[in-house]
Amino acid sequence: MKEALYYRQEGNAVRCQLCPHACLLMEGEQGECQVREVKEGKLRASTYQRVSAVAMDPIEKKPLFHFQPGSQILSLGTVGCNLKCKFCQNYKIAHEPRRDTEELSSQQAVELALAKDSIGLAYTYSEPLVWYEYVLETAKLARQEGLKNVLITNGMINPQPLKELLPYIDAINLDLKSFADEFYQRICAGKLNPVKKTVELTYKTTLLEITTLLIPGLNDSKAEIKQLVDWIADFDCQIPVHFARYFPRYQLHKEPTPVEKLLEAKNIAEEKLDYVYLGNIPNEQHRTTYCPDCKYPVIQRGHNQVQVKLVDKSCPECGTKIKVSL
Repeated sequence: MKEALYYRQEGNAVRCQLCPHACLLMEGEQGECQVREVKEGKLRASTYQRVSAVAMDPIEKKPLFHFQPGSQILSLGTVGCNLKCKFCQNYKIAHEPRRDTEELSSQQAVELALAKDSIGLAYTYSEPLVWYEYVLETAKLARQEGLKNVLITNGMINPQPLKELLPYIDAINLDLKSFADEFYQRICAGKLNPVKKTVELTYKTTLLEITTLLIPGLNDSKAEIKQLVDWIADFDCQIPVHFARYFPRYQLHKEPTPVEKLLEAKNIAEEKLDYVYLGNIPNEQHRTTYCPDCKYPVIQRGHNQVQVKLVDKSCPECGTKIKVSL
């Protein structure tokens, strides 16, 4: 175990300051994330250098559609999460943190990425922000080697640790669960406002994309989608947004999201946002990047290939600049 960053002593207890839960822990206790615990009076990062999954993935799988399209990235995950989403897609590693992991040092991770000719490292699968010490250390080493760093995260982190990490992060897909705090509290055991703050801090300095899994009757109303879209558009109408189709998983057993609901959300979002995509459905049309001005398909994504038609990051038909990192 490595001594954790961002905590303070409070009498005989320890207060974790990494995320908004602010867990107050006595000797032997774990935080809500299940991977930060007190041993010998200090907060320890129990998953430091421990990985549950390592794989080469298309960057589009994250999903990141505007960052290095068509490239492959080495993806790393550990165990644990500071939310308790009832619909968790990776619950076996998020909520069963005692499952087997293997050791992989930061140096080994960077060397592996270089050996596989990866564009960099994606910290994903479980929640990477509760893996903070390892992600920060690895991202610094990766940057020194000219590699990219990508986060796929729920965004539940306090501003100060986020500000320390952001200079080493090139792209983020943030999983915005809902635009209602009641949903966060009841369905995810979390809070909305800290996630909104993370968006505020990241969108100017990092290529940011947002994903929302639409769940029937819980977060898919026209009113909530419009609120979400209006809020994102106030920051930047060029932030890519992905609406993904829900399927029954973990503790939630509702029927899958009707495709019509996804199309409805996309139509609402496209009134104010330039780039809106639909996930977990087979239609490639909804994975294509269209020029926001002339609607020319500037990036087409099939199942096995990605075709980038940009010229100097611009639409070849009308010259409109497309927000993308190539």
